[in-house]
Amino acid sequence: MQNIHIEATSTFIKHYRKLDFILQNQVKEILVLFQKNPLHPSLGNKKISSQKNIYELRVSKNFRITYSKEGNTIFLRKDGKHDKTGREKNQKLN
Repeated sequence: MQNIHIEATSTFIKHYRKLDFILQNQVKEILVLFQKNPLHPSLGNKKISSQKNIYELRVSKNFRITYSKEGNTIFLRKDGKHDKTGREKNQKLN
């Protein structure tokens, strides 16, 4: 497996800075795991079916990170709440 390089967009950074300390730490832990093993089942890593080249990671039951990828580079796009049905609610993720 090739090394993954992760870059955060300005939008991701802006949203991340607004998170509480606990959620920031959860995001960090997920990103470390993602970099080590992007296929780890706890990540819930999947392609968003209605989007081209947009994927999501599960941070918690109600919180997701979206990203795109080009080669071995992952671009963190947005983070936000996710409702029970799996559809974006109030804050679009993509």
